[in-house]
Amino acid sequence: MKYRVRLIKTNGGYAIWVPVLPGCRSYGRTEDEALENIKSAILSYLEALEEQSANFECREVEVSS
Repeated sequence: MKYRVRLIKTNGGYAIWVPVLPGCRSYGRTEDEALENIKSAILSYLEALEEQSANFECREVEVSS
């Protein structure tokens, strides 16, 4: 799965976040490090989301543009 991320250069490195996953953000000293770090952050975010929804009935819907 691919996620679009936002990346900005800061005084000490790069801040990175995933707009469609509120609160999913990371940081790196280099652009490559930030991109690697956000991968881990996304996986952790999705695992936590899965755990939170384990007790709820879930369905999938398809949306086309």
